[in-house]
Amino acid sequence: MIFSIDQLMVEVDSWRTASKTIIFTNGCFDLLHKGHTDILQKARSYGDVLIVGLNSDSSVHQLKGEGRPIESEKIRAENLLKLDSVSAVILFEDETPLQLIQAIRPDVLVKGGDYSMNDIVGGRDVSSWGGHVEIIPLTPGYSTTKKVIELKMEGLG
Repeated sequence: MIFSIDQLMVEVDSWRTASKTIIFTNGCFDLLHKGHTDILQKARSYGDVLIVGLNSDSSVHQLKGEGRPIESEKIRAENLLKLDSVSAVILFEDETPLQLIQAIRPDVLVKGGDYSMNDIVGGRDVSSWGGHVEIIPLTPGYSTTKKVIELKMEGLG
């Protein structure tokens, strides 16, 4: 289900009451590929519930530039929700998911290996309430941005 913040907070309260470990990650997930699914599966292994903060279309466009996203936020969210590893998806418009992280207060914050501990938005917040941050190595050879650049160079994009 694609949650609103109000709906998600009801679920988060329910999961906490049931002593579930809540994991949060975020990203654009434009053209979902093996690299994405590998990170999401590993992220889920850190707890019981994986919430994915999904950049809205306008947010992806700001981050990635002209011609992005390739797939709409609705399609990207639906693709994520088809994965067994993903429990909930919430769209966000902001440049970063900091407000979401502060509202959800996950037990585990997960990012891909292209981030360092000092660069992870919300990492200090999560640590401050006793949670922890996990960085998952990227699966080599998978990048939507790299693929788009390659296609443009070949004259196909």
